[in-house]
Amino acid sequence: MKVVVIGGTGLIGAQLCNNLRAKGHVVLAASPRTGVDALTGEGLGPALQGAEVVVDVSNSPSFEDAAALSFFETCGRNLFAAEKAAGVGHHIALSVVGTERMLDSGYFRAKMAQEELIKQSGVPYTILRATQFFEFMAGIAYSGAEGNRVRLTDAALQPVASADVAQALADSAEQAPANRTLEVAGPERLPLVEFVRSYLQYNQDPREVIADPQATYFGAPIDDRSLTPDAGARLGAIHFQTWLKTTAVQH
Repeated sequence: MKVVVIGGTGLIGAQLCNNLRAKGHVVLAASPRTGVDALTGEGLGPALQGAEVVVDVSNSPSFEDAAALSFFETCGRNLFAAEKAAGVGHHIALSVVGTERMLDSGYFRAKMAQEELIKQSGVPYTILRATQFFEFMAGIAYSGAEGNRVRLTDAALQPVASADVAQALADSAEQAPANRTLEVAGPERLPLVEFVRSYLQYNQDPREVIADPQATYFGAPIDDRSLTPDAGARLGAIHFQTWLKTTAVQH
């Protein structure tokens, strides 16, 4: 079948396209780089012609509140108009575990708006919420940097390898629309600060990592439930230490 991956040249999208092609599907990696722009609508009609499944893994280039909301709402409206015109039978979107618990963050409010658009679109759908990717650890460390220290929350996190997320999305593309929200997470639940500490140690970064129960997550309050999955979530196979040794790039 033909599958169009919106954001198909990014971290998740590129892996997803490879997985789907390995399964024998016709795959179009759609992004501004390939002449398909969901934000402006450019190239969407021709790209979706003959597609049975659309997987949206695109992300806002800006995390500023208004910009993120505008991105997800505009892309959603453009996508659903094009999908209905093309007769697409399954819309799959990547979202974030805990979105409804992090609404103090403008980015998470934007993701919630995206999810609501999907549910109201009339196109059969599957929303796959993922926890934070292992690949985000550098950015999380940067968010808590204070000179020679990194101050971060000790709230629980259950991050996942991007490869496991891409595999879960590929599996969803071959299944009937769930018309509900599913979750995927990593196999280990630990304080966020422990994941970052391991990441920095592996990269021989000498900065001291300090656990601060009052620290926010990119400006939003966070506790042990905020970003962790519910029971029944699909768990990835790749452990964090394995990923560090086999995938993470040392700086």
